[in-house]
Amino acid sequence: MPEPHAATSDIDDGHPPRTTGGALVIQTAFLGDTILTLPLLMRLARTHGPVDVLTTPASLPIVAAHPAVRRALLFDKHGRDRGISGVLRIASALRRSRYAAAYLPHGSVRTALVARLAGIPRRSGFSGAPGAFLYTEARLPGTGPMSLRIASLFEGEGTALPASPWIALTSHDRARAEAWLAERQIPPRFIALAPGARWGTKRWPFYAKLASALGDPIVVIGGEEDVGLGEAIVAEAPGRSWNAAGTLTLGVSAALLERAALLVTNDSAPLHLATALGIPVIALFGPTVPAFGFGPVWPSDQVIEHGALACRPCHHHGPMTCPLGHHRCMREIRVEAVIEAVKTRAIGAGR
Repeated sequence: MPEPHAATSDIDDGHPPRTTGGALVIQTAFLGDTILTLPLLMRLARTHGPVDVLTTPASLPIVAAHPAVRRALLFDKHGRDRGISGVLRIASALRRSRYAAAYLPHGSVRTALVARLAGIPRRSGFSGAPGAFLYTEARLPGTGPMSLRIASLFEGEGTALPASPWIALTSHDRARAEAWLAERQIPPRFIALAPGARWGTKRWPFYAKLASALGDPIVVIGGEEDVGLGEAIVAEAPGRSWNAAGTLTLGVSAALLERAALLVTNDSAPLHLATALGIPVIALFGPTVPAFGFGPVWPSDQVIEHGALACRPCHHHGPMTCPLGHHRCMREIRVEAVIEAVKTRAIGAGR
């Protein structure tokens, strides 16, 4: 993948409007959902050239750096663009670009309303989505990986997922990641652990025990909310584990993960980040199941889950607390099973 270009990020940046139409992708869900949308952007760009993307502050760095993106436009739906006034402001700004088509993988009423008020004549999304009544084209979501389902919104060249990597990393991000590792004298091909998850029931509680049992160098990745989880892991494996959670930008974190031998993760954004980079994944699933479409996609990946609970799955996203109070779906995933999975992965082997 070529070196990323500099996409703009201000929806009011004065960029001349398109006079011949064009495509806009609106993805304002979580970071992981944006990563899963990258194959759609790549498919569109192969046919139409780089496209415009409306996205959130958290996802903006990944989108703005991608060569399939002409303009990365910011929709701060929880900040300055919240409420109906924000929808109206964004729609008014988008209307000046006279887009011919909008692709709406998120499915929310808000994103569909933005596209409708922006006067975009063709609006494509999935049937059954909350915002589907505002679409002009509603497609069946299909089955298989969510990234492939989303890519199917545009039936362009090819029907399979593109080969990894899907993410474009800058030389600056790679240099910063390399410097971070060198400063700590971390050897290459370390094991990455991602103990966090937005939803509480998705968090496997035994990452610190796993780190203690492994003999490999370990780097913990995650956001600011995962700093404490990382510190607990480092305390159990002193001298061969390091906590990068909450200390690096998204781009540098991705560049750091790119150098890992494999990632052990919950059903969370780092899983999708590793998938997009082509890093082998061991994914731990509890309240959710891979059949929802959010599991790993490559042959060398592995899912570990509890296979004997009638209460699984309990929620499409996973609630913050176990509805039955026992959290067995994650507590009964044995540390020994994860250790064995790590040992049987071909450390250092790429895809």
